[in-house]
Amino acid sequence: MRYLPLAAIALIAAPAVAASAPSWTIDKTRSQVGFVASMGGQAINGSFKRFDARIAFDPANLPESSVTAVIDTASATTGDASRDQSLPTPDWFNVKAFPRATFASKTFKNLGGNRYQAAGTLTIRGVARPVVLPFQLVIAGNVAQMRGTLTIDRRWFGVGQGQFASPDSVAANVKINIAIHARKAG
Repeated sequence: MRYLPLAAIALIAAPAVAASAPSWTIDKTRSQVGFVASMGGQAINGSFKRFDARIAFDPANLPESSVTAVIDTASATTGDASRDQSLPTPDWFNVKAFPRATFASKTFKNLGGNRYQAAGTLTIRGVARPVVLPFQLVIAGNVAQMRGTLTIDRRWFGVGQGQFASPDSVAANVKINIAIHARKAG
């Protein structure tokens, strides 16, 4: 019986184990990963048709939250047949060598008013760069809606080779627009 008080003290003194953040499943029919580039001063709107993500997110438990997103670069489309045929080539996404782009979060920050930012690593064409993705998130029961925009310099990742390397023909900055509709798993 004298060991029982020691066990009770150990339980009381033990640090609390953080609960993991709940998992979320993307509704791909209601979600989109798009991009806006500029060529010759004209906007080019496009999107990726295939993508997925492992999401564990809790606004009250940001240290235990995480996102790993995977985008199928061969699924890029702009609605222009000639341009869409060139996107998978070595000049652009080089999908044979680099079939996926990824984003892996490292930390989240609450900015207030349903606004957050995710700091993480974006990898395109095998080049990994730190980025910060600001986003808005509304959670209603088991449904979450997230919208975020991130502007990157395509040259950081080697997107646009040869005649397309210079920002004179294709602007360096590309805006990535993300709209995710997700449901709490389980």
